[in-house]
Amino acid sequence: MRATPKSCVVGVDFGTLSGRAVVVRVADGAELGSATYDYPHGVVDRALPGSGAPLPPDWALQVPDDYRGVLRFAVPAALADGGVDPGDVIGIATDFTACTMIPTTADGTPLNELPEFTGNRHAYVKLWKHHAAQPQADRINALARERGEPWLRRYGGLVSSEWEFAKGLQILEEAPDVYAAMDRWVEAADWIVWQLCGNYVRNACTAGYKALRQDGAYPSRDFLTALNPAFAGFVADKVDQPIGQLADRAGGLSARGAELTGLPEGIAVAVGNVDAHVTAPAARATRPGQMVAIMGTSTCHVMNAGTLGEVPGMCGVVDGGITPGLWGYEAGQSGVGDIFDWFVTTSVPGDYQREARRRGIGVHELLTELATGQAVGEHGLVALDWHSGNRSVLVDHELSGLVVGLTLATRPEDVYRALIEATAFGTRRIIDSFASAGLPVTELVVAGGLLRNPLLMRIYADVTNLPLSTIGSEQGPALGAAIHAAVAAGAHADIHAASEAMGRKNDAVHVPVPANVAAYDELYREYCHLHDHFGRDASDVMHRLKAIRRAAVDRHPGREVA
Repeated sequence: MRATPKSCVVGVDFGTLSGRAVVVRVADGAELGSATYDYPHGVVDRALPGSGAPLPPDWALQVPDDYRGVLRFAVPAALADGGVDPGDVIGIATDFTACTMIPTTADGTPLNELPEFTGNRHAYVKLWKHHAAQPQADRINALARERGEPWLRRYGGLVSSEWEFAKGLQILEEAPDVYAAMDRWVEAADWIVWQLCGNYVRNACTAGYKALRQDGAYPSRDFLTALNPAFAGFVADKVDQPIGQLADRAGGLSARGAELTGLPEGIAVAVGNVDAHVTAPAARATRPGQMVAIMGTSTCHVMNAGTLGEVPGMCGVVDGGITPGLWGYEAGQSGVGDIFDWFVTTSVPGDYQREARRRGIGVHELLTELATGQAVGEHGLVALDWHSGNRSVLVDHELSGLVVGLTLATRPEDVYRALIEATAFGTRRIIDSFASAGLPVTELVVAGGLLRNPLLMRIYADVTNLPLSTIGSEQGPALGAAIHAAVAAGAHADIHAASEAMGRKNDAVHVPVPANVAAYDELYREYCHLHDHFGRDASDVMHRLKAIRRAAVDRHPGREVA
């Protein structure tokens, strides 16, 4: 379909709690209409739908039909919101959280939709923040180090429990009947494209970052056999599939996809992608040295470079993983917005909540206001941002949060500010690791919902001592997906050209204040001492506490333990 001045594309962003669709004009990136669909089941981390069977700690599941709901409701609603004729749409693209995995039959049916597996927790989607496969990840790391597997260096020396192999091995060892019935172990990013066009194409991004595919190959059958003999055929039988490059066309919209979305059959469906990686072109940050921090419930840091390097604790480096022709690097923090929400939900007194209601603002806004007037270090606290474990640079989801310096005079706004600072220190630790590996970060570009918090943004600029630019869209991933759809439909020559035409960035919105930079340097040194003591040195108290918690749960089967 030839592009015209009225031609549009649809980008659909599948997040942790909801999916968002945006209709974008190809010529200039104007966002004409948008709509959001909340997943009815949200994050399943307490009990299975229907049966109510309790889930152990560190589990996080989802229901795949919630994703279909985004196509059924959000896409038509976005078209209606923008007054866009479906006939003007020439392509659709999607992005997803990762590593979010779906066990399916050979035709793509999720196993939880089969009657015999509706009550089996291993038959559901394992969401990106499912961390219950840490023992399997530990064994993968130990064996890879023992054997000197060259691919391990591409992941900073550690494989995460969030990724495909650890989660797949967990299914084999805990639910062999589910594993036997699983014909395909599918990234949700690829499954949704499969639903749209009828073709199962693995995207190069998740295959590289989450499935350990490097230089055209996955870990060997010999390696898998050494992990578990029954795991030997995992790649050949469950994982391997044709690879699609980012912004390529995966196929045309099928009759089923057209029925789901209300879009014309046959339009371009782009190869799947990850929410963080797809955001880089939306923020006009596809060049080397521009690190994009997509800040929401968690933060993912992505950056292109012209050279291959080894960054300790990075999530991965993949040739063409963000932009074709460049090495794409990824790092991240497992908890950011989640940590702030946890604190507000569990630890703020009633009088603060009543004051927020009286003033017609949220508790987050009230705490931000109260914390804004503080001098750096005034609260006397330093925290570790590991409430959801550590993704980078320690890659250890057994770690947990910590606040040091509490006294009887400590107020909620003090802790709230310290938690914001802790996440900023975590980002600086990642940036420092890249710089030490010869990959300097020259600009930090922030996307995601948290950029609306001015205190957070100011703290990040001061802590990192970098100018902070911001994406010029509230729908960064969805806009990025739309940019990929435009390339897949042939409306732009490549991602760089599409990014220039359709992306948006506000340059240097927040700049470091030298006095604050110096003050934060002192606090950052204290953060680093705690980081190394609890994360690297002799103290393994956090691991022991996790073990004690699991033992308590095991002693009380069927009882919900908070």
